[in-house]
Amino acid sequence: MYAGSGLVTVRMRSRSLPRSAGCAAGVAALAAALWPMAALAAYPEKPVRIVIPSPPGGGTDTSTRILGPRMSDLLGQPFVLENRPGASGNIGAEVVARATPDGYTLLAAIASHTSNPAMMKTSYDLARDFAPVSMTVTLPNVLVANPALPARSVKELVALARTRPGQLQFATGGIGANQHLSMELFLLTTGTKMVHVPYKGVGPALGDVVGGHVPLMMSNILVALPQIRAGRVRAYGVTSARRVSGAPDIPTIAESGVPGFDAVQWYGLLAPAGTPRDVVGILHATVVKVLQEPAIRDRFLRDGAEPTPSSSPEEFAALIKAELARWMKVVKEAGIQP
Repeated sequence: MYAGSGLVTVRMRSRSLPRSAGCAAGVAALAAALWPMAALAAYPEKPVRIVIPSPPGGGTDTSTRILGPRMSDLLGQPFVLENRPGASGNIGAEVVARATPDGYTLLAAIASHTSNPAMMKTSYDLARDFAPVSMTVTLPNVLVANPALPARSVKELVALARTRPGQLQFATGGIGANQHLSMELFLLTTGTKMVHVPYKGVGPALGDVVGGHVPLMMSNILVALPQIRAGRVRAYGVTSARRVSGAPDIPTIAESGVPGFDAVQWYGLLAPAGTPRDVVGILHATVVKVLQEPAIRDRFLRDGAEPTPSSSPEEFAALIKAELARWMKVVKEAGIQP
């Protein structure tokens, strides 16, 4: 049997089998029954490459480097991590979309892959050209403000914004970034208007909020938590549907006056479309097992991220389609120029 490309060939001696239609059907049934076991036994037979579409040190890179070594341990082959940053993750995505669909090239996908089509032209179709394997972790943003801003809660902020339409400013790490679109969704949902001040990164943007140059922003929670705990910024709420285990004292925006609000960053693994389902199943089961390990789970939780071992390939595919539609709508309604 050979399964290097996800295909399994069962060799049999023809002289030992009667030449009949019934026998042919029996052989076909036997081959079908052997397929999952053969694929399970054979994959992977060589190193697996995970393309990380961002520079070293970011959330995508860090989360993948936590998972990769344990997947290697469980599957018995090296998982080679390759950073291919650029174009909001599009360069890395293009590499994987064109790769052979055999399970040996994977994409460390990020939430911005679902908003990119609304902001720029891409050479791939995220829903068509990839086979979802699994979400890995979700990471909410957090709405923060300089303590000098008079609003002390989400409700007070919405009321203040309505009395000053188009006067309050909010910072982001860049046009079309996940934090930018999450903030635009917040404005659309609450019927408020503010002025966008884009920066070249979340860090510089948060620095100016701390310094009082811009009153508020939607920030990556990993970057904002140290400033929140030091009292340099006020946290209004996280963008997830539930409170974050690593910061349970921060309420959700939904419970703070914007019912139903839910807009998180997520990370996950995608394979090229056409990758055998059994191979996808093996990868998914491995991700689930890794995310259920206490040491791995606790490490993510301490950083404010939520492991998502319950996300099946089908659920991940449904999320991608829903996110593509949602961000296209937000970009259009907010009048953001690609």
